Amino acid sequence: MKKITLLACLLFTAALWSQTFNGTTGAITDDGAINNYTASVSGLTAPLGAEYGLITVCVDISHTYDSDLNVHLISPTGITINLFSALGGGEDNFTGTCLSQSATITINAVAAPFTGTYKPQETLGNLNNSQAGNGTWTLQIVDTYPAADTGTVNSWSLEFGQGAAVPFVFTSSNLPIVLINTNGVAIPDEPKIDAIMSIINNGEGQINYVTDTPTEYDGNVGIELRGNYSQGLPQKPYNFETRDADGEDVNVSLLGMPEEHDWCLIANYNDKVFMRNKLAYSLFTQMGNYAARSQYCEVVLNGNYQGVYLLMEKIKRDNDRVDIAKLEDDENEGLDVTGGYILKCDYWTWEDSWELEYSPIDHPDLDVRLVYEYPKPEDITYDQKQYIQGFINQMETALYSDDFTNPVTGYNKYLDTDSFVDYFIVNELSRNIDGFRKSYFFNKDKDVSATEISKLKAGPVWDFDWAWKDIWSCSIFEATDGSGWAHLINDCNPDVNSPGWYIKLLQDPAFTKRLRCRWETYRSTFMSEAALNQYIDGVAAQLNEAQARHFDKWGNLGINTGTPEVEQDPATFAGQIAQFKNWIALRLEWLDANIPGVAENCEQTAGVDKNQINKLLAYPNPANSLLHITTSNNDKPQQAELFDVAGKSVLTTTVANGGTINVSALANGIYMCKITTGNGASQTIKIAVLH
Repeated sequence: MKKITLLACLLFTAALWSQTFNGTTGAITDDGAINNYTASVSGLTAPLGAEYGLITVCVDISHTYDSDLNVHLISPTGITINLFSALGGGEDNFTGTCLSQSATITINAVAAPFTGTYKPQETLGNLNNSQAGNGTWTLQIVDTYPAADTGTVNSWSLEFGQGAAVPFVFTSSNLPIVLINTNGVAIPDEPKIDAIMSIINNGEGQINYVTDTPTEYDGNVGIELRGNYSQGLPQKPYNFETRDADGEDVNVSLLGMPEEHDWCLIANYNDKVFMRNKLAYSLFTQMGNYAARSQYCEVVLNGNYQGVYLLMEKIKRDNDRVDIAKLEDDENEGLDVTGGYILKCDYWTWEDSWELEYSPIDHPDLDVRLVYEYPKPEDITYDQKQYIQGFINQMETALYSDDFTNPVTGYNKYLDTDSFVDYFIVNELSRNIDGFRKSYFFNKDKDVSATEISKLKAGPVWDFDWAWKDIWSCSIFEATDGSGWAHLINDCNPDVNSPGWYIKLLQDPAFTKRLRCRWETYRSTFMSEAALNQYIDGVAAQLNEAQARHFDKWGNLGINTGTPEVEQDPATFAGQIAQFKNWIALRLEWLDANIPGVAENCEQTAGVDKNQINKLLAYPNPANSLLHITTSNNDKPQQAELFDVAGKSVLTTTVANGGTINVSALANGIYMCKITTGNGASQTIKIAVLH
């Protein structure tokens, strides 16, 4: 009798400490559709936490292409975690797959059919946050690709018990902290919803705590999801606008960037070095062009840590962004209608774009459309559409004529050559296929007079998360030796056709000479391998603390997720940086041998004083806190003296470690920086400070 009583007690105790609930099953539809499967949980007597919480999620899924699946778990209160995404390549099934924080192996590290118990990509502990566990739980599965491969959820279950993992608690960062509160409302694709945003930034070299009083911004915003492909990844990108108490747009300066109300938060799930965009924008800026300014930050959304983001400017017409004339809806003739305009080659609809008269010369079967970016499609007038369509048609007519190289009547009458050269260099250096088919921007200012046309400029550059790496997209971009031309993207049956203008431009000896001259100029200064590596190492050091939290949150380090990369994904941040630098070294070597043109009698200096070519480089320029100084002849910079625009000496300092100057105490503005090197020689270069 005692044995029976003891057994009953043990069974009763076990039941108290472990409860399992099964969920609904069914087919998985594809092409981005959201599939929800639910489990009803009841009888839990305490909030979820370490003593009693969610300990295991098990799934059994039949599917013929596992990496199509993004699988999330949503609690009754709306907290969402990523169980796994884009795993298993083209293999089949998740058979008896259980996810638990007590497992020793992460699901990233194994292969389909994933039979066994593994750690999920995002910790289950984020659900054991003192929320109530009773209610409807949702297993949400998105099959990201259309047709051919579908599947079925055969079974799934939740187990609650003792010793549960608890949430990671984010407390502080050396980066600015952005806190967003939507009062639990999910952020949609559009329209923007109301939210509160606070930014904590105690200054360079200071630690920011989530409990600190906001320093940069503390007020209303409207926020929505942004992006196309990136929107389907676990870490979401956002557009937001700063607003006043009445919900009207209000211009503010964020993290030292010029005042505006339209901003972006760019996610880094697809960029594990966190600088594919940042580096490209820095290079385009140093070439003398506008590129969106940005600052790193860590984001918390509704109390949940979201990882490392770039808070950055959205591309738009503004005196401090794309600095072109404002075009009003009543400006429809004469000089008024000539500008300004921002256009892009991108995903399009019949309402927001028009078809060009010419097809790419190497692909006469392809149609090309340009999208109205500014004025917006809903704002641009009929006469303005007619003008800009006519201008582009005149340019293409000149470009595709027999006399296209004529400097007066050829394409040069309509195109700003240097911007097209610089745009080509940045996008080819990074082998950015998107830069020639989508996120491909152009802008045109208002004409100066009836006889002086404002030319079409290429840029700003944008969207490099698929760049700076080898990807399974087309044989051109799979090569691991740094080879291949990104501007030949039309050879790969793209989803958006490129206008292919560079095919003809590269047939002009004057264009290729300018290209080669600027390439050689940049390579001897801020695009030397040493300068690029120094930039990369500096950013990596800045992010070294935050990256550990980011990868702990998203769990995708060491597995090819997002972009279909050729090379195996390094399992450490240091490995990511090393692979990034190695790819760039190979790309530089290939481009050095293959950039067309002859660098002879290069009269232009690519925005650098002629006396400084091959000698002195300061970057980033503009600088926020640390200004890096290098010389091409390897003389170590020793002393620096900075003068303001009135010629007054405002800073004299030793160059730390032979390479950096702290300019964080200087006011925003332009300065002349005089550098004395180890051999006693001195040089001067113009720099800008922008906090």
